[in-house]
Amino acid sequence: MTPLKILTIVGARPQFIKAAAISRAIREIDGLSEVMIHTGQHFDSNMSDIFFEELDIRQPQHHLAINGGGHGDMTGRMLIAIEPILVAERPDWVVVYGDTNSTLAGSLAASKLHIPVAHVEAGLRSYNRRMPEEINRVVTDHLSTLHFCPTATAVANLAVEGVTQGVHHVGDVMYDATLFAIDKAEKASTALSDLKLRPKEYAVATVHRAENTDDPRQLRAVVQFLQERAESHPVVLPLHPRTRQAASRMGVSLDRLRVIEPVGYLDMVKLLHHAVGVYTDSGGVQKEAYFHRVPCITLRDETEWTETVTHGWNRLWKGPERGTPREIEEYGKGRAAFDIVHLLASNRAST
Repeated sequence: MTPLKILTIVGARPQFIKAAAISRAIREIDGLSEVMIHTGQHFDSNMSDIFFEELDIRQPQHHLAINGGGHGDMTGRMLIAIEPILVAERPDWVVVYGDTNSTLAGSLAASKLHIPVAHVEAGLRSYNRRMPEEINRVVTDHLSTLHFCPTATAVANLAVEGVTQGVHHVGDVMYDATLFAIDKAEKASTALSDLKLRPKEYAVATVHRAENTDDPRQLRAVVQFLQERAESHPVVLPLHPRTRQAASRMGVSLDRLRVIEPVGYLDMVKLLHHAVGVYTDSGGVQKEAYFHRVPCITLRDETEWTETVTHGWNRLWKGPERGTPREIEEYGKGRAAFDIVHLLASNRAST
C-alpha cells in the first residue's frame, strides 16, 4: 500500500506550534508521509523561522511568501498559489489549523479539487461575525470532512449547525505542544535573565487582533488597561508588527509597558511559565496561560475558549472576576496529536 500523504497548510505562529506536534506524530507512525505548505502569512523571522528551528519541524517543501494586503486580497493570492500545489502533490488529506486566512484559502482550494479537508480546532465559535477569524472557522468547518474538536463545547457548536459526521473530540493539540516545550524552554531559554525579570513578579501581554488594532479608541483603551496593570507589576509586551504599525499610525503611546520584539516559542513558553498573569486577545495564549496554570484576562468582549472562563482561569477584561480555579479535563492528557493522526490513517477509505 502506498504511504498516506498528508498535506499540511500553515501560515501563522499558533499553527506552527500545533503542526509541530502533529508532524512529530506522523513521523512516528509507519505508512504516513507529510508535505507542508507555508503561506508566509507570518513572515518575520521572529514569528516564523525560529519556530521551525525550535520545534523540530522540517522546513516546508512549499513557501508561498504571501502576506500583507486586505483579507480578500491575501486569501485570493493564497488560493491561487495553493491550487497548483495540490494538483501536483495529490494528497490524501489536507490538514488546516485554526482560523486564519491561510486556513480558509487551504480549505477552499482543497474542497474545490475534491480533496478531503481535516480541520484541527474545529467547532470553536465566538459568535461575533465582525471577527474575520469567525468567518474563516465557520466556512472551514462546513467544507471539512474530519473535524478535530478540542472541547465538548466545540462538538456541540457543530451539531447546532448540522455538522455531526466526522466529528471527534480529541483534546487540545496546544497542550501536547506545551508539555513538549516546557522542559526544553527551562533549559534553553534565557528570556528572564535577558530581560532582568524575576519569576512571578511580571505579567505577559499580547495584542494583535484586528478588533483591537484597527480602531483608535479600542487600541487606546486596551493600552490604557495594560498601563494601569503595569502600576502593580511590569507588563512585558512582545509587540506584533500589526500592533506596532497601528500604535505608530494612531499616535498611541506604549510608555510604561516593557515593549520587546516578538520572541521565539521557547522564550514565550519561559515567559508564560513564570508570569504572575497574562493579558491577551489571542485565543492560543489564553489556553497556554491555563496550561502553565497562570491566571489570564482576555482583552476582548467574548472568547471561543469558554472553558477557561467557567473553570476560573480566565475572565473577559470587562467581565466579572474569575471564579475558583479547577482543572479543565476535556483539553485531554497531551495525546491529541496522536489521536488525530490515527484518525487520519484510519479514514483512508473515505479519501
